[in-house]
Amino acid sequence: MNTAEKGHGITIVAYVLHLLGAITGILSIVALIINYVKRGDDGAVMDSHHSWMIRSFWWAILWCILIAASYLLLVGFIVGGIAFLIVWIWYIYRHVRGLINLTEERPMPA
Repeated sequence: MNTAEKGHGITIVAYVLHLLGAITGILSIVALIINYVKRGDDGAVMDSHHSWMIRSFWWAILWCILIAASYLLLVGFIVGGIAFLIVWIWYIYRHVRGLINLTEERPMPA
């Protein structure tokens, strides 16, 4: 078993946890810990997936903080809700796209 095959299963688990975390929240944090622990262990392809998930998580958090801050200061409930929905859909998209690339054994873009 090569290192890419070894890391394939845990990477799928991390993607699934991130997707479930889009609903529950806490599971994304568990997945993020897995991503940080496993990044650098299983070769360039798996590293690209772990980095992709890490970046997706932190960008989503940043956008949610900015939306929450602007919601409190400037925009109304509907605009804030739509913005959060867009971030949520983007987060789901990033992880589904990653899973598709992983099943095709393709790295994620840097």
